Amino acid sequence: MAEDLVLDTAIRDWVLIPLSVVMVLIGVLRYFVSKLMRSYQVPDAKIVKEGQVIVRARNLRSGANFIPSKAFRARRVYFSNEENGLLFVPKGQAQNAQAQMFSDPNMAMDMMKKNLSMIIPQTLTFAWVNFFFSGFVAAKIPFPLTQRFRSMLQNGIDLSTVDVSYVSSRSWYFLNLFGLRGLFSLILGEENAMDDTQRMMQMSGFGFDPTKSLSAEKDSLDIVQHEWALPKFEQRAEAVLRKLVS
Repeated sequence: MAEDLVLDTAIRDWVLIPLSVVMVLIGVLRYFVSKLMRSYQVPDAKIVKEGQVIVRARNLRSGANFIPSKAFRARRVYFSNEENGLLFVPKGQAQNAQAQMFSDPNMAMDMMKKNLSMIIPQTLTFAWVNFFFSGFVAAKIPFPLTQRFRSMLQNGIDLSTVDVSYVSSRSWYFLNLFGLRGLFSLILGEENAMDDTQRMMQMSGFGFDPTKSLSAEKDSLDIVQHEWALPKFEQRAEAVLRKLVS
């Protein structure tokens, strides 16, 4: 049977609060350090143009029912025809994002700086937590959990008699590491609040591949079923007004 523990207030004052504050400060400091290490790159005009074409095609898909059928078909041909459509990419002109990264030393250097700004603080912080705070029961979650959460919430505590709702100091470090995006969005702004989960996903990527985006947008535009909404607009408005009156 799981035992209930009485947590000392000193653990809250010297383990839980300092660990949380340090994690927030390290996240903010890492953002400004990575911002200083980031080199300015002149945007490629071709990539910018292709991105604008994708945005225009998405706007056409979202507002397709508000233009006549003839106008929609003309615009769809303009974007996706097989001869000179803006979204059509010939097979021989497809770009390899990995080759593009390795051919540009600045892109590879920026990626290495970004990865170092993530790995080094994480390594040092985990070593600090593991050395000073290992073995502490730092907090308790105010609702019951199943046994599947034990390995996630009680990392570093090898006691099966402790209730699953108790959180170890090492697990609290990982919860702060991957769960502070909402707080960083308030401090740094929504565009700058990228948590470590997204950074790890970016580490496996090699840059933006516009060819795949153009092809995907072309396929999405080709399958759009057009139905002009304006001819039935008066009937729909009348039905809505009748419901409001009645």
